[in-house]
Amino acid sequence: MTRPPTAAQRRVIDAADPVTGRVRGTEAQLAALVKRGLAFRHPRPPHAHFLTPAGHRIRDAEPAPPAESGAPAAGGVFAARIGGEEDAPVPGPARVREVHSAWQGLLELRRMTNADGAVDRPCAWERTHLVRAAALALEAAGHRPAERDSEEGYRVRATLQPEAVSVHEPDGERLRACATTLEEAGWQVGEHTEPRTRARHLLASPRRA
Repeated sequence: MTRPPTAAQRRVIDAADPVTGRVRGTEAQLAALVKRGLAFRHPRPPHAHFLTPAGHRIRDAEPAPPAESGAPAAGGVFAARIGGEEDAPVPGPARVREVHSAWQGLLELRRMTNADGAVDRPCAWERTHLVRAAALALEAAGHRPAERDSEEGYRVRATLQPEAVSVHEPDGERLRACATTLEEAGWQVGEHTEPRTRARHLLASPRRA
C-alpha cells in the first residue's frame, strides 16, 4: 500500500492552485512529490511543478472546504459557479477578474499538459473535474448561473455517465448558446429531452481529439 504523504507534503498539495494544480515549496519538498508520482516538473522554463492525477486525487480525497460550494475563500480557493449554490459569490468586477484569471490558468494548464500543447480541447484535470470545468467555461463566457431560488440561469450537474455532465437552462435560446460555448471550449455537446417533463438539456463530454 502506498505510504501517505507527510504532513508537510500534504500542506504543499493542499495549497496547490485549484485550477492549474501548480505547487510551490522547497526544492526538497517538490523533489519528494515528484519521486512519489504526486507532482511533475514541467520540462519548459520556468520548470514549475504541477500535481499529477494521483496528486489531485489526494488533494480531493478530504471533504471539500466551504469555498468549494462556489465562493472564493479568504485563502484564495476558487470554484466556478455551477448554478443553484447556497452561498454564491457576489457578482461584480472582482468576480469577473477571478473568473477570467481562472480561465486563463486553465488554458495554460491545457498547453502544458496536453501532449501536443493544444489549448482547444480539455486536459486531464478537466476530465477528473467535469462539473467544475464545464461550469468554468460557461461562467468565463459570460453565461448567467442560476441563483438558489431561481428557475433562470444555467445549472451544471454530474450524470451517471463517466465522462459527461448535464447542463440545464430553461430558456431554449440561452441553452443553445451554452452548447455553442462548450463546443468552442472543446466539448462534445448534444441536446436531449427529459422523457417525463419534456424539458431540454445538454449532455457534454470533453473532446479527446
